[in-house]
Amino acid sequence: MAMKAEDIESMIKAALPDAEVEIIDLAGDGDHYKAIVVSTAFAGKTRVAQHQMVYGALQGNMGGVLHALALETRAPDT
Repeated sequence: MAMKAEDIESMIKAALPDAEVEIIDLAGDGDHYKAIVVSTAFAGKTRVAQHQMVYGALQGNMGGVLHALALETRAPDT
């Protein structure tokens, strides 16, 4: 069973409460998404560290019920 975009967004916002999150279903199949995540928690962190924070928020669902997730992460513009 695939994850719903709303569930992905909720999990990310639970871990990163100030995050602005946009989820895009890339293939229309509920299995391949792109997430654009903007959070102050990313400030000063490498892109790898930012992505690890998002994957951590997904609580092990990556590669299971969530097959593919392209990430675009950044801290807000100051």
